[in-house]
Amino acid sequence: MEKPGGNFNDSMPMKSILVLYSYHHHNTEKIANVFVKVLDAEIKTPQQIKPEKLQEYDLVGFGSGIYSAKHHESLLELADKLPQVNNKKAFLFSTSGITGKSKSAKDHSMLREKLLSKGYTIVDEFQCKGFNTNSFLKLFGGMNKGRPNVKDLKNAEEFVNKLKRTKVY
Repeated sequence: MEKPGGNFNDSMPMKSILVLYSYHHHNTEKIANVFVKVLDAEIKTPQQIKPEKLQEYDLVGFGSGIYSAKHHESLLELADKLPQVNNKKAFLFSTSGITGKSKSAKDHSMLREKLLSKGYTIVDEFQCKGFNTNSFLKLFGGMNKGRPNVKDLKNAEEFVNKLKRTKVY
């Protein structure tokens, strides 16, 4: 149903959710909290999600720290259980000890492929550095202490505002 001046859905509030697994230093949760404010979304852990319930949302963000070059296992397991959808919008996000465009693409590839195979459209991806004390790094005080920092949080805000502004969902 069209209304004068645009699509009927333009006036409807968009329903968003973030599926987040964040522990250790809660790096990724800090980023998710920025997204929540802009999108007026809720946050759930993968364990709190009933896979079929995600179909009720216009936009789903999937995020965690990066462990052995991939999202946390609980997100990957959830993605395997998701029902087929038709062009459901999603975005990926993460924090990692080492970042960069090709590193982010590789880190996100397993989750991206699982979601694409279920019919999701990945509208964008975000990654920034996070404080890391895994394995031998704890012996040296970790890496990226203080990350995500104010600049990272500002970048996260710009990222999610761009999603909202361009109405990708």
